[in-house]
Amino acid sequence: MGWSYPEIAIEDLMKLIKSYIDMLILASGYQSTGRLANWDSNNIKRSFQWALFLENVSKALLSSAYYEDSVKELDALLHKMTLDPNFPKDLAHLSCEMLVRARDLMLEHLIHTFPLRESHLKAIITASVEMDISNLKRIDGNVLDVYLEKLNLLPSNGSNLNESRYFEEHDNWGDDDFSVITIQQLGIRQSAVSCSTVAEAGLENTWKTLRLKMHDELGSTSNLEPLKQSTISEEVPLQSDYSNRWRARSLSYMLDKRTIRLISGASMIFSTPEGQWTQVLERLNIPAQSDDFCEMIELLLLGCVANRWSALLEHLMSVSYEIPAISKLYQKVFSLPPGKSQDNFLNEGLMNAKEKSVADYLEVLLSGKVNQLWQLSPVLAAVAIPSWSKLFRSYLRELEGQLIGNSLATSCLAGTVEHKECEVGERIWCLYIFHICFGAGRSTIT
Repeated sequence: MGWSYPEIAIEDLMKLIKSYIDMLILASGYQSTGRLANWDSNNIKRSFQWALFLENVSKALLSSAYYEDSVKELDALLHKMTLDPNFPKDLAHLSCEMLVRARDLMLEHLIHTFPLRESHLKAIITASVEMDISNLKRIDGNVLDVYLEKLNLLPSNGSNLNESRYFEEHDNWGDDDFSVITIQQLGIRQSAVSCSTVAEAGLENTWKTLRLKMHDELGSTSNLEPLKQSTISEEVPLQSDYSNRWRARSLSYMLDKRTIRLISGASMIFSTPEGQWTQVLERLNIPAQSDDFCEMIELLLLGCVANRWSALLEHLMSVSYEIPAISKLYQKVFSLPPGKSQDNFLNEGLMNAKEKSVADYLEVLLSGKVNQLWQLSPVLAAVAIPSWSKLFRSYLRELEGQLIGNSLATSCLAGTVEHKECEVGERIWCLYIFHICFGAGRSTIT
């Protein structure tokens, strides 16, 4: 039978839905150029009206068995639209039934934007109030009094405002009120912010505790006397002072607020189809020697391990404090067969398709530019570069050149010391910890 809804042609409806999707993308906070999207109350009202129209059409189609074939045809066209690689992933299940929540979706995107700027919040609230007052004008002439009376029913402390059941207890409020949906979404956002604040405070307290513990173990590092230099052939075990210091620096990076936020951003960016995020990065066209390029490399590296960050932290804390000489650590790391990290969660087989695509992209991007890794934390390079990649071999060769060459930016005499004081030693230690150690205090070196 096909499309039979008399109010609008299917072609015109699809055009409106595509425009609605564009509005949702802008409501996420950014334009296609990457710049912030600025919304005023008039534009938000128009988006509400657009969403309300689609919502009413969808409800009409689903309310009658007569339109069953129309719903099937619409869903088929919507599914075809979602197959486009540039289509937003969070709307991949778009359907006629989903469009019944068109206003909810619009408000979710508008309210859960980060950060929620004051001007943006005012515009949302203004548009919601104006939409409800406009609807009330068709029912009651005393619009303002009716609306204020409804507002007075709300509790002053704002509790349970994100729960639909609260509004069901008050006949004056209905599901069609924009104010209801706005308040609920703001309540959900506030709950999320509260949880995030608690988690951040817990992370800060954890780091303070660890920092105090490290300080107690190390004593005053400023008063530490340099260890006597010894030749590589002596292979003196690495003293715990250095191991602790490097562990503390690694933890400092992994628990830093900036790092946690970058991990969150990396998870969001690389959850999109590969064609989308690669296209965005290529359009940035960032010079290789700029700070922005270094930050992009950091984001890519974090994208390779974002889902395993907690496991990596736990592993770092569990490994033995007794570490052999740097020369022996490097010998073990450098002789590691490609793709055969002895720690299971760093093996290629356990990487998902998303992480592997990010690692492959990074390998091409850093071809001939391995020195860029020296701008980033040693622990990040150790955990994020998979041992099966060519980049891992290039990184090891670069380290080997630093270990035996004359290009060390330290006081170490190349080829004659254990590199305890320098960054080369720290990078080798990190590779050993994450690619050789089994954790729980056990080591493959005896």
